[in-house]
Amino acid sequence: MASFTNQATLRYNGLQVNSNVVTGQTVSTVTLTKTPVGTVYGPGDTITYVISLVNSGSAAVENQTLTDDLGGYEIGGGQTAYPLAYEADSIQYYVNGVLQPAPTVTPGPPLSVTGLSVPAGGNAVLVYEARVTAAAPLTVGAQITNTVSLAGAGRTEPLTAQATVTMATGPMLTILKSLSPAVVGENGQLTYTFLIQNSGNEAAGADAAIAVSDLFNPILSNLSVTLDGQPLALTTDYTYDQGSGQFNTVPGKITVPAAVYAQDTATGNWTVTPGESTLVVTGTV
Repeated sequence: MASFTNQATLRYNGLQVNSNVVTGQTVSTVTLTKTPVGTVYGPGDTITYVISLVNSGSAAVENQTLTDDLGGYEIGGGQTAYPLAYEADSIQYYVNGVLQPAPTVTPGPPLSVTGLSVPAGGNAVLVYEARVTAAAPLTVGAQITNTVSLAGAGRTEPLTAQATVTMATGPMLTILKSLSPAVVGENGQLTYTFLIQNSGNEAAGADAAIAVSDLFNPILSNLSVTLDGQPLALTTDYTYDQGSGQFNTVPGKITVPAAVYAQDTATGNWTVTPGESTLVVTGTV
């Protein structure tokens, strides 16, 4: 909604008289909303956005341009970091529910979509995907807020709409298994090392009930098991079936600290140093 004012002037016999000032408002017949599909994100995720344009007026709205700032925010040196990037060729454009040829897209950042129209009494919907970049904040409670604006013919001021997604909270675990030595003789000693990493912003505590299971082949005997250099005890910390080679840690005995995040103030990119726990199992073949 935009306000306007104006005033008339009356001139006669070399005199000038001004009228009172009148004030009015122009009301847009188009409404703009932006909705993310899902409310959380993680590193490298793809977020789907739905842009809805509804025209309540009696005339079509044509030649409109939509821009999306892709969540851009200022970093050091007056630079802008973009936590989102348009996913190429992902856009879909519907008018009154009917799929249209793809409009012209300039990926940016910021993203720009031109040549949009909304029929009288009708609607248009844009659906597109944006990928979470290395500039997206990863700490607990972090958010990405991006704003879309609609401008074009017959519009006194742009329409805007925002959408916010929040960084997923919790551990994000991976496990890497290594073997030493790769070649072992009969009755030789074999060591399996399990590196468990947490890229998440919260620690994986006992309540996460982490458990590692492995069916050793060849079957090992005389097991020695450590977690981060500390010995684990059979039965209370892990179980092992000597007949089948089945090894299991007791759920909750392994915990993994949260990752540590740091942002490069020059590029805005975040680096992740995962939290780690190391499980080592040594036995005789």
